[in-house]
Order: sequence, then C-alpha cells, then structure tokens
Amino acid sequence: MSEHKFNDNTVLDLALGYRFQWEPAQNCHVLLYPEGMVKLNPAAAEIIKRISERELTVGELIADLKAAFDGADLDDDVYQFLEEAHDNDWIRTK
Repeated sequence: MSEHKFNDNTVLDLALGYRFQWEPAQNCHVLLYPEGMVKLNPAAAEIIKRISERELTVGELIADLKAAFDGADLDDDVYQFLEEAHDNDWIRTK
C-alpha cells in the first residue's frame, strides 16, 4: 500500500491536546481540543476510540476492527480516514 502515508507497522496516537469522549449534548463521540470540538460519525469514533485506548499499529487497528465487524473489508476506508485524521492533526505517528 505504498500510496498511503501509513503502513501496517505505523504506530498511532492521538495528537497532543486532543481528548476522545462521548458528548451527551451532541449525542455522539467527539474529539475535544483547546480551540473546539470535532463531532465523529460512528465509524470514525470506532477508529479513534481504539487509538485513544492503547498503543497499536495500523495493522493491529485494522485486525481489531475486522474482528469487531465480522471480517468486513475495510482496509481502504480505514487508511483513508487515518490520512484525513492525520492531515487534520487529530492523530500522529509515534
């Protein structure tokens, strides 16, 4: 997957200053940061939740999501979201 910024061994983390949480007023998961808040759709929340809970590689993240969602073919979608999240400075590599 050379077209991606990440590979299966890339270790991910939330960017400094960001916190993942459920926000009852928004009825969704959000990323909070000093200047504001990012509302996450359910798929994005599943990815960010895993990144925020423990250190893991992209390969481990995808395997975990596949196990949770009956082996769904979601590699490209995950990579696309990770690139967007990285471009928006929500996540960083370790």
